[in-house]
Amino acid sequence: MKRFTKCSISTALMLCMAMSAVAGCTQTDVTDPSQSSEAQQTEPAQAEPEDINYTIDNIRQYVVGVDEPVELEDGSTRPMINFDNAATTPALQPVMDAVNDKLTMYGSIGRGYSIKSNLSTQIYEETRDKVLDFVNADSERYTCIYVNTTTDGLNKLASALIESPDDVVLSTRIEHHANDLSWRERCHVIYAEVDDQGRVMYDDLERLLDENPGVKYVAVTAASNVTGYVTDVHRVAQMAHEHGAKIIVDGAQIVAHRQFSMIGHTPEENIDFFVFSAHKMYSPYGGGAIVGLKDVLNQHMPTFYGGGIVDIVTDNQVTYKEAPELYEAGSPNYPGVIGMGAAIDVLEEVGFDDISAHEQVLVRKLIDGLKQFDNVIIYGDTEDISDRVGVVTFNFSDVNSQFLANKMSQLGAGTRRGAFCAHPYVWRLMGIDEQEAMGFIGCDSAKTAGMIRASFGIYNTEEEVDEFLEILAQALEDCHNNPILGADSDIPAAY
Repeated sequence: MKRFTKCSISTALMLCMAMSAVAGCTQTDVTDPSQSSEAQQTEPAQAEPEDINYTIDNIRQYVVGVDEPVELEDGSTRPMINFDNAATTPALQPVMDAVNDKLTMYGSIGRGYSIKSNLSTQIYEETRDKVLDFVNADSERYTCIYVNTTTDGLNKLASALIESPDDVVLSTRIEHHANDLSWRERCHVIYAEVDDQGRVMYDDLERLLDENPGVKYVAVTAASNVTGYVTDVHRVAQMAHEHGAKIIVDGAQIVAHRQFSMIGHTPEENIDFFVFSAHKMYSPYGGGAIVGLKDVLNQHMPTFYGGGIVDIVTDNQVTYKEAPELYEAGSPNYPGVIGMGAAIDVLEEVGFDDISAHEQVLVRKLIDGLKQFDNVIIYGDTEDISDRVGVVTFNFSDVNSQFLANKMSQLGAGTRRGAFCAHPYVWRLMGIDEQEAMGFIGCDSAKTAGMIRASFGIYNTEEEVDEFLEILAQALEDCHNNPILGADSDIPAAY
């Protein structure tokens, strides 16, 4: 099939060249005699489009909708400050352009007999190599499997790797639900604790591995969506491998912020599986990927079935393909793959060193600004921020977070409020025990505990942080002046 595809593409290109030559000859025959070659030479040549060099300083102008005005509470309009990038990021213009451009030659992936199908299949497969290069994964050992989101990828991995409800997975209390419930609902999960600042306790991971020799997999996040803490996953990988386990990394919150490598300083530090979403890296087209060990993936079978994953089906027998095809049942999300590849190109061009340095400036500026307010609660370490990506969560002891976040939105600052699909972690940071947390079942949002999260993208600016703090001050004043929005007896403050 690959040999046929390459031959078909070459044939198609030759055919196009031949047709162009014929068209050129035909055009010469019917050209107006007045359009002599001498006259044509006097016409100015079309300038070639100038290549754009994407940098941290100019990337904002290539973010779709960043300056689109929204209507505010008072009826005025202005661009919104978007500090909700940990949930999803806006599209980059070059990503949108790449998707639109490739869709002009879109055809069915894998088994179509057409020029467009062959070209689309080639791009689809070549993007796998781009993903592997993006995370420094050797294509001899690792493969790239396309998924819709990190949640989809982790569930697909869990459905394949977990063989028994008695299998043991070691995780942590810092995890997003995607890297908790995916395992919890299929096997026995044990959890390492976090310290009083909310960081993963590596000693506790080591202790649990020592006390539970049957651990098969260690599932950890690369960066928290609540505090932004970056986990030393290579250190965890070494622990896991020394105890005969493999490591699975939730990469949703790292891919747009820091360079990630599947390869550690030693083979024992190498990552076995890594999962991420493209919609958190400026490509909201439903793309994502699992990067994982070929030999392990080929020993298992995900519980997702359909076309494209088989070699042959008879009345009584089925022969399946190997990874990655084995894990990609059904028609693929081609725009998602195209967008993901284009986003990788832009992020690598901007440079992760510059991205990280820019985020550190924004995090420090916001934390220092928040500290100027009375009754503020800032979660996580506010002094040493070197291991934090662009996330800051906070509350006020005298104002309900739901009301405050709504008021800020009405004034033009977008955040996220709640427990961020990481309930056990949020409850720990807020000092809420199991019994109190269970009391939130069925409550409306304002009566359920939560925080306000500000999360940065590569396009956010220091000026936006200043304006955000001004909006926060106005929102706090409005809440304090309105007893319904403030610390009412029926609506808990600091929630």
